[in-house]
Amino acid sequence: MDLIKAIEAEQLKDTEINFKAGDTVRVHFKIVEGKTERIQVFEGLCIAIKRDGIKKTFTVRKISYGVGVERVFPFNSPRIQKIEPVRLGRVRRAKLYYIRDRIGKAAKVPELIRKKKNAAKPVNEKKKEKA
Repeated sequence: MDLIKAIEAEQLKDTEINFKAGDTVRVHFKIVEGKTERIQVFEGLCIAIKRDGIKKTFTVRKISYGVGVERVFPFNSPRIQKIEPVRLGRVRRAKLYYIRDRIGKAAKVPELIRKKKNAAKPVNEKKKEKA
């Protein structure tokens, strides 16, 4: 068992997970076609993240020409160039499999709006100037 864990440890990538289920992500994935290589961008809603060592994966779903397309990406794949979050979603579940049954606006996840930490400073400064 230790030999397997040692081999898996060598193949682990040092990637931080900067998104969660419900976020819209853009995955830059290397595609090999014969001798040529190209980067293909897959943008969609992350509906699940399975966290388990070297087998860590995330599922991204998008609608392409009216058909739902899902793709499972391994986090530690050498073919993934970069993962960038596009839009943060406000969800209450870890797995969003119910989105598969929804159509149109019902399949939309509301956006998470975060308050700025320094928003209170300008208000206080204005009060000081008037006094």
